[in-house]
Formats: sequence, C-alpha cells, structure tokens
Amino acid sequence: MTNFLPLALGLIIFSFLMSFVLIVPFINILYKFKLTRRREAPKTGKIPLFDKLHDIKAGTPVGGGVLIIALTSILFAIIFPLSKYLGLYITSSFPLRSELFIIFFTFISFGLLGLSDDLLKIFAKPTKGVLGLWFGLRRKHKFFLQCALGIFIGFFIYRFLGIHIINIPIFNIVINLGVWYVPFAAFVIVAFSNAFNITDGLDGLAAGLLVICLIAFEVIAAGNLDTPLSLFMSLLLGGLIAFLYFNIWPARIFLGDAGALSFGAMLGVIGLITGRIIALVIIGGVFVMEVVTSAIQIFGWKYLKRPIFPLAPVHHALLARGWQEPKIVMRAWILGILLAIFGLWLATI
Repeated sequence: MTNFLPLALGLIIFSFLMSFVLIVPFINILYKFKLTRRREAPKTGKIPLFDKLHDIKAGTPVGGGVLIIALTSILFAIIFPLSKYLGLYITSSFPLRSELFIIFFTFISFGLLGLSDDLLKIFAKPTKGVLGLWFGLRRKHKFFLQCALGIFIGFFIYRFLGIHIINIPIFNIVINLGVWYVPFAAFVIVAFSNAFNITDGLDGLAAGLLVICLIAFEVIAAGNLDTPLSLFMSLLLGGLIAFLYFNIWPARIFLGDAGALSFGAMLGVIGLITGRIIALVIIGGVFVMEVVTSAIQIFGWKYLKRPIFPLAPVHHALLARGWQEPKIVMRAWILGILLAIFGLWLATI
C-alpha cells in the first residue's frame, strides 16, 4: 500500500495530462468527420418534449468515450509491464491473465457495441418509433447483444476467477449461488451498462458520478490488494477527469454510447471482482435510481397506457419541471458523494 499510493496518484495525474492534451485535437477530428449529435425532432407534426429540451445540443461532437477507452487501454498496456520496475509489487487474489482479460474484454467489447450504436445514430436513416423517430440500434437487438456479452463475462468470472458468492454486510450473510452466479453477474453487468447509458443525458452528470464511484472503488481495490484493477481505475479516472472538464455544461463533447455502455458495464464488473455487490448498489445509487424511474415509466406506458412522470428518467423529469441543468447535475453529484461514503462504510465493516 505504501508503494502503491504514490504510483496510483501519479498515474491519475499522468492520464489526466495525456487526455487533456489530446482531447481538443480529438474534438476537431470529430467535427471534421461530422461525428456530431443530430437533431432528432420530427420535421412535421408534434415535437416530443424530450426533443424540445435536448435538440439545442445538436451539433455537439460525440465520441469522448472512444478516446478514453483507447488511451486507457494503451497506457495500461505500456505501464503495467513496467510497474515492477517502478517499485510496485503486483498482487491479486485471482489469476492475473484471467483478471486482465475480463477487465479489457468488458471495457472494449461494450465500447464497440456502443460505437456501432453511435454510428447508426449519426449516419443511418431513423425509423419511426412509438414516441417519435428512433435513432441507432433497435432496443431489443442492443439488449440481446448486451445479454450475450454479459453471460460470457459472467461465465468467465465464475469459471476462471472462481467467484460464486454474494456477501451481505452488517448481517454477515454469505450466499453461495453456484452456477447461478453466471446469470446474476450478467444481470449486474447489463443493468449497470443500461443505467449508465440512461443517466448520460445531461452535461457532466454520468461522467461526474462515475468519477465519484471510481474513487470509492479505488479505496476498496487497494484494500483488497488488487493491483491490476487499481492501476486500471487510476488510468480511467485521469481520463474521465480530463473529459469532464470539457463535458460540464455547456458540453463541448459527449461520451456517446461507446463510453456509456462500456463504463457502465465496467462499473458492474468492478463490483463483481471486488466482491462488493451491495456496496456497488449503494455507491452507484444514482445510476440505480435513474434506471428504476425509467422502468417505472415503461410500466406506465405498457400497462397503464399513460406516463407516470412527465419524462423519464428522473433527471429528465426534473428538467421538464423547470430545474436548470447545472442544478440537477450538481445535486446529483452531492447525492453521489453521500452514497459513496455510505457504500464505503458498508464495504469496510
């Protein structure tokens, strides 16, 4: 721990500086290739409330997640083999190659899935949906691919890392799921991937909350002496902080689904690898709240034939009620900090 802390903090700073230097040229590249958010409101007929609130952001570059994924992966591939020469002793409770495979397979595969969705949203012809035009991959197709990836990752965690239990703190209850851990892990991964994607609807909201979550899990991973995961999160944190500088209101760049799906799935995997599922639900509580309110809205439309909220998820509902976007984001960050502190307390008792 004594050797790790200076290196981890140094990697956060190094990753931040690298990302900060590259992000402005990257934004210019996105403009050059017209990788920008398109206007989604229908040209004729009634304009949905969502489009009224968000089409002002049309023309903003989309793809910040691609830069963060690429830079984090490249820096890790260079720095991790050199870490022992930097005075760091590599420790982990799992086979090193298996853990690294799970981390980067999740990180990159969900990123590629999101990137395909981004490209379709930008360049493909929209189709008519229930509440207006639909852009990108069809929901059922994207969900199927997420589930397939989630099951594969869950099986790999179960088979090669040997994780198959859930620990419930305070009550000291340990539940052995056996092979049922695979669908459970898939559910966690897919749920957080979608939760992050749903939350990524206001400038700085999802990225800021993820920074808070990663700081909390950095503490947990360091306590578990999980060096590979800790180094990965340090590099990811630096890139996210640099991105957040350009993503806060009014945003100059968006993550896109490439970043949203990848980072959400990665957050789920971090909770699974560290064995802190209950803490994950608390630390990522704002993400959970966002996806739950979306599920309630879907229930209302499907079974009650009417919406429960003016808009969903909850940040859109507040925006529809007249709250200013920065106010919603700042208060969500405050709530995220409080939940992270509570989750850390649960993880350490």
